[in-house]
Amino acid sequence: MHLNLSLMTPGHFRHAWRLPHADPLAYLDIDHFQRLARIAEAAKIDAVFLGDGPALRGEIEDAPGTGLDPLVLLGNLAAVTTHLGVIATSSTTYNSPYNFARRFQALDHVTKGRAAVNVVTTGTPAAAANFGLAEHPAKADRYRRAHEFLDVVTRLWDGWEPGAVVADKTTGRYADPARIHRIDHHGEFFSVAGPLPVGAGPQGRPVIVQAGGSEDGRDLAARFADVVFTVAQTLDGAVAFREDIRRRAARAGRDPGDVKVSLGVVVLTAATEGEARRRERELHATLPIDRLSAVLLGNLGLSTEDFGPDDPITAADLPDAVPGGAFSTGFATAVRALIAQRPQTAGELVRNSAGGAGHRLLTGSAAAVADDLRAWFEAGAADGFTVMPADTAADFANFARLVVPILQDRGLFQAEYHDPTLRGRLGLAPARPIGVLP
Repeated sequence: MHLNLSLMTPGHFRHAWRLPHADPLAYLDIDHFQRLARIAEAAKIDAVFLGDGPALRGEIEDAPGTGLDPLVLLGNLAAVTTHLGVIATSSTTYNSPYNFARRFQALDHVTKGRAAVNVVTTGTPAAAANFGLAEHPAKADRYRRAHEFLDVVTRLWDGWEPGAVVADKTTGRYADPARIHRIDHHGEFFSVAGPLPVGAGPQGRPVIVQAGGSEDGRDLAARFADVVFTVAQTLDGAVAFREDIRRRAARAGRDPGDVKVSLGVVVLTAATEGEARRRERELHATLPIDRLSAVLLGNLGLSTEDFGPDDPITAADLPDAVPGGAFSTGFATAVRALIAQRPQTAGELVRNSAGGAGHRLLTGSAAAVADDLRAWFEAGAADGFTVMPADTAADFANFARLVVPILQDRGLFQAEYHDPTLRGRLGLAPARPIGVLP
């Protein structure tokens, strides 16, 4: 399996900053992140991941926001590590494809093939006002834009043929312009001439990670993604999602094995079960249950006038489809799957998904966590996991130092880095042949 570790601070329990040991400003501290990166590399973790959104969200009143720009932060972390991959989140709705392509190609060069981008269409309406828009584009429009955006980006990344750089000192000829191609794209959203100023990095293309569980999101993943970051609360749901993505990739003319599924799971672990459960109780006590329950109910299409935090929700109470206003179709679908198994209260759902975000909360001893990940992996739920520490101050290191050695001993995870590029370590086919200077 592959393993990525989320750097989200204070953790995926966003209110973990309230715990006595927590530094409320750690999410702005480069020393904190460099320490985490070195822990991850020592454990042979494939990559570190950082989510992001281009707007300050309303919960800043009681929890830190997403924090520093991922491209700047992860570029720094790549500079203090040698093998660790870096996955930076970036929006196709609030970027231009030329600058996006150039920045991530540059990241691939300076990291010597360890760069990846997590592509999102942005679900936060507040972002629109930061980019001069009167309103947030409709979801269908965002995904049409994303398809065109990634088509342009990948063509820009492929614009230099292998061998375009001649570097002949005798003749003084540096490059062959016939092997460097404009794309001259004119579409619904973009007009881009190209080419980029330099040729492909060590991976050919940076690894493309895509996060989205809707029909539009799955189709986008099937066409462009190397890795699909997803959410599931049930094993059956996870297996079905992976099989669906593979079918869609085949229909798009791709080898299904070239699209990997990385399942997000919030991990709260310790050396013993008792210690893990004690820490779980502490983290649950930090949650503003009333506010988080109201948000979760809204994402399910339910009203706080009808349901309080302690009122059971049954499958019959849910609308027929995920509401259009839900922040994430994938998260809402995952929570609905839990309710389909048995009635649950909004408060339960909040506590069992690290504050209501939708990802499964996995609490237990290191051995229990390793057993769980093995069971889901061997059942075909995912090709690997994006581990999201419940409390980054504790669970990042606990996972790396306690759980990873168990997985390595069982032959489920690499004991050494076996390829210099992130693409190679994830078992992905080369994006295209890469030329070598004569």
